[in-house]
Amino acid sequence: MTDLLYTDVEESLRSSVRSTLARSLDEDLPARLADEPDTDVSGLWRELAEQLGLAGLLVPESLGGVGASPREAAVVLEELGRAVAPVPFLTSAVIATSALLAAGDEELLPQLAAGERTAVLVLPWTARRGAWTPVQGTAEPVAGALGADVFLVPTTGEGGVTSLRALGRDEVELEPITSLDMTRPLARVTVTGQGSEVASGQAADDAVDAALAAGVALLASEQLGLAQWCLETTVEYAKTRVQFARPIGSFQAIKHRLADLYLLLVGTQATARQAAGVLADGEALRGSSVAPQDEREQRIAQATAGSYCSDAAVHAAEEALQLHGGIGMTWEHRVHTRLKRAKADQLALGTPERHRSDLAALVDLPVA
Repeated sequence: MTDLLYTDVEESLRSSVRSTLARSLDEDLPARLADEPDTDVSGLWRELAEQLGLAGLLVPESLGGVGASPREAAVVLEELGRAVAPVPFLTSAVIATSALLAAGDEELLPQLAAGERTAVLVLPWTARRGAWTPVQGTAEPVAGALGADVFLVPTTGEGGVTSLRALGRDEVELEPITSLDMTRPLARVTVTGQGSEVASGQAADDAVDAALAAGVALLASEQLGLAQWCLETTVEYAKTRVQFARPIGSFQAIKHRLADLYLLLVGTQATARQAAGVLADGEALRGSSVAPQDEREQRIAQATAGSYCSDAAVHAAEEALQLHGGIGMTWEHRVHTRLKRAKADQLALGTPERHRSDLAALVDLPVA
């Protein structure tokens, strides 16, 4: 059984990431990006990549990385989700890196691990494992493309088989797309060059599926961190906001809503930890003589996380906005950045409805 508890190493990593974000990320920056989308935020990523090694967290030490597991990456995403940090960790250090790892790449991974370059998997942000098609010229909306240096594009090669190709920035055209969540901007990517082949055929299909599977499994941790911020911030507000000469947190109706939200987050945490843990177990056994983690269990954990954590994060953000009352309704309040990220994440890597359909098929549950 997967251990859902956090290890001392994971808690130490959490502390390092949280302190770095507290020191280097202006709390008002995520909100400002809506009006100032061209703000340079690359300095924060460089600090996280160079000082903490987050760019190469999942890359083996033999290729210049840290050699950590998806469990550690999940903890990082919890902290990045809390702060809605505008960094390409999920799109580059998780999704694109997972594709390259599955493809057996040894050329690009050291560059990504060193933080010298960032990469992006060029597929619509709604694509999910087993439900994507090769790119035919243009893909949209693609998350993480505007700041990327390497573009991993699954296309149709000779004989109609999939070819996963790595293109440089001069081999694509980028057009920004207005995003609800400007901390993770979207773009239309048009392929203009050929690039070099990373994998072909079944190996390319497997690499893309592995990347999307890792993405949805670990996106749940980002949603968990976001939801936890919403609960903690709202609880603190309820302790200090006075109405009718009493803190609003003393009113029974407020207590019940916060208690319900806490119980929802307990389930969210268990779901996210299970998805990350099962993914880590499978990665640990890859390439060994031991049979890999049952693929069905991985798929069930990922579909459960995709269907449950997305809705939970949105509900937590909506509750935070409403329970902050009038101040929560203003665009200046930080709760809005969490609501935007939660709503954007709800559509990322497969909608909850799609994941529920996948889950029903995996557990042989008839769909009415």
